[in-house]
Amino acid sequence: MYEYAIAWEWLAFAVRWLHVITAIAWIGSSFYFIALDLGLVKRPGLPEGAYGEEWQVHGGGFYHIQKYLVAPANMPEHLTWFKWESYVTWLSGFAMLAVVYYGGADLFLIDRNVLDVSAPVAIGISMGSLAVGWMFYDQLCKSPLGRNTWGLMAILYVALIVMAWGYTQVFTGRAAFLHLGAFTATIMSANVFFIIIPNQKIVVADLIAGRTPDPKYGQIAKQRSLHNNYLTLPVIFFMLSNHYPLAFATQFNWIIAALVFLMGVTIRHWFNTVHARKGEPHWTWLVTTLLFVAIMWLSTAPKVLTGEEDVSLAPAFERFKSDQHFAKAAETISARCSMCHAAEPVWEGIISAPKGVRLDSENAVAMHAREIYLQAARSHAMPPGNITAMTPEERRLLVAWYESSVAK
Repeated sequence: MYEYAIAWEWLAFAVRWLHVITAIAWIGSSFYFIALDLGLVKRPGLPEGAYGEEWQVHGGGFYHIQKYLVAPANMPEHLTWFKWESYVTWLSGFAMLAVVYYGGADLFLIDRNVLDVSAPVAIGISMGSLAVGWMFYDQLCKSPLGRNTWGLMAILYVALIVMAWGYTQVFTGRAAFLHLGAFTATIMSANVFFIIIPNQKIVVADLIAGRTPDPKYGQIAKQRSLHNNYLTLPVIFFMLSNHYPLAFATQFNWIIAALVFLMGVTIRHWFNTVHARKGEPHWTWLVTTLLFVAIMWLSTAPKVLTGEEDVSLAPAFERFKSDQHFAKAAETISARCSMCHAAEPVWEGIISAPKGVRLDSENAVAMHAREIYLQAARSHAMPPGNITAMTPEERRLLVAWYESSVAK
C-alpha cells in the first residue's frame, strides 16, 4: 500500500508537467495572436478582403502576415486551427484536480473547520460549480446584457468575486484558489470549444458553399476572445498560488482574489495598448503596484485581527495517530520540523508555515502523514538542506510509522 503513495505522487507530477506544457502552448499562442491582431496596419495595395498586415522578424527570417476578417477570395486547402492547446490544457488541468484534490480530498480539498462534508459531497460541489459557472456565464453573454461588452465584463467581475467568497466558505484556502482558477479556465476553454471554433467553422463552411457569412459569428467570437484575454493572467496566478499560503491561507483571501483579477486587467491593458500602438499607459503599473501592496497588507492583517483555529482530525487519518510508532514520529517532527511548520514559525526569515502546512500538533502531523513520508522519509527534500540535522534513524522511523499505518 505504501508504494501506492509513491506511484500517485509520480502520477501527479506527470499530469502537472503535461498541464504546464499545454498551458504554455495555449497562453503563448493566445498572447501572440492578441499582439498580432492589435498591431495590424492597413496599407495601400492590400489584397481584396484583407483587413491589415504586419511584417515580423524572428529566428533569422522575415514573416509577412495578412489578416482577413472573413476569408481570402480563394480558400487555402489547409487551415491550421489553434484549438487543441486549449482543450488539452483544460483536460490536463482537470486531471490534476482529480489526482491531487479529489484523490486527496480529506487533506487538500476539505477543511472541516470551514464546512464538514464527506469527500463525495465536496467533489460533487467542485464539479457542479464548474459546470454551473459556465452555463451561467454563457447565458449571460447570450442575454441582452451581452450586447454591452464592457458592462458584461463588469458583471462577470462581480460574479467572480462572489465565486471567490463562495469557494472560501466550502473548501480549504488552497483548494478555493485552485478552484477559482479552474472556474475561470473552464470559462476560457469552453469559450474556445463551444463558441469560437464552432463559429469559425460556420464561416468557413459558408465560404466553401459560396454563401456570405453572417458577421454576427465573428462578433460573438471576438467578444469571447476579449474575455479570455483579460482572464489569462489571473488564471496563472491562481494556478501558482498553492505554493504561497500568504495568498490563500488568510482570512481575506477572497478579497485578495478580487484584487488579482483587477491586476490582470491593468497589466493586460498596458500590453494591449502598446501592441495597438496607442501609447504607453504607465499609470497601469502604478495601479498594479498599489493593488499588490494592498494584497501584501491583507495577507498579514489576519494575524492581528484573528486567532488560529484548532486543527480537527478527519476519520481517514485516525490510523496514523493510533499507530504504535506515532508517538516517536510526532516527537521527531516536533524536533525537526515544527520550528518552521507552525502557526508562528520561530525560524529566522520564515513568517508563515511553508505552503500553509502546519505540524505543531498531533492532529496536524497525522493529517500530513503522506507528505511527511514522501518529503522527509522516502526522500530528503525536507528539512531543506537538512538544516535541522534529521538523522537516518529518524527517517527510518518515519518510514516505519507510515508503512505500518497504511498496512492496517
